Amino acid sequence: MIKYRLICKDCNNLFDSWFATSKEYEKLKKKNYLNCYICNSLRVEKTLMSPSVLKSSNDSKIKINAEKYRKIKKRINEYQKFIEKNFKYVGENFAYEARSIHYKNKKKSKGIYGSASKEELRDLKEEGIETELIPWVKDNNN
Repeated sequence: MIKYRLICKDCNNLFDSWFATSKEYEKLKKKNYLNCYICNSLRVEKTLMSPSVLKSSNDSKIKINAEKYRKIKKRINEYQKFIEKNFKYVGENFAYEARSIHYKNKKKSKGIYGSASKEELRDLKEEGIETELIPWVKDNNN
């Protein structure tokens, strides 16, 4: 495992991320799978890093960051549970289903959620179909 310090070129947010290898980072970067969790920008780059040496003065900062992370993860999990309860999962057919609802005035009792590529989302937006991109995390204790 390798840890990189990343920076968002749009909002200057600094954050760390772990990758299996340096090649894995490059692969994810090339496929536009790396994005800023604050502004959702794809303009994320590695920064210059030095080895991390923990000092006792850093302990409180680490605890504060860990608590912020727990709160954010809890909020995301709450949103996910709400979405799963109140929306219909359409998987990879999200773009098709969104167009069906929009163009055929298909009335659904529930909204939909699923997966779509960046290109599909861009095309939907150009067609006047409103969508939202939200982070989706697996619920684990790590």
